[in-house]
Amino acid sequence: MKRLAFLIIVEALLLTGAGSLCAQQVNPRIPPPPPPPEKSAPTQPATAAPPPAASHPIDPTLPPPPPSADEPETPAPTGPVFDPLHAQRSLDVGTFYLNKGSYDAAIDRLLEAANYQPSLAMPWKLLGQAYEKKREYAKAADSYNKYLEKMPRASDAAKIRKQVAELQEKATQDAPKKAER
Repeated sequence: MKRLAFLIIVEALLLTGAGSLCAQQVNPRIPPPPPPPEKSAPTQPATAAPPPAASHPIDPTLPPPPPSADEPETPAPTGPVFDPLHAQRSLDVGTFYLNKGSYDAAIDRLLEAANYQPSLAMPWKLLGQAYEKKREYAKAADSYNKYLEKMPRASDAAKIRKQVAELQEKATQDAPKKAER
């Protein structure tokens, strides 16, 4: 008996609320009505009205007009952009490429990681490894030195310093050979 009463109440609520539910639904095929016109205080006439739009189509072969003096140019961002999420992703992908043996791709991604988060030391250590595998000893030594600048008290600092000395020696030996080519 209680269940029947409950079902009747639910059915009554659904029937009475069905009209309001249908009114709230949005049909994606019907565009929304235009916004109401803005009511503003009377405006003063503009002193310099913009030129009317050209009635002819745009010719893609012509260069665009120079920017007007009224529009300030937005300067392009310079220097590193702090983005730790992209830095970590680039570091992960760079490590993958380094382990795979794609040293050029690893170098690109590791430089990207260092640009996204300049305080990271690990991209520089991995860059040193990648340059060392490519036999670019001077760049490897520079990368290791940047790693040591970021983390002077790293657990492997002594090992890296010794490796930098060896790489600088190899770089001086390879310099005459590259000059001959």
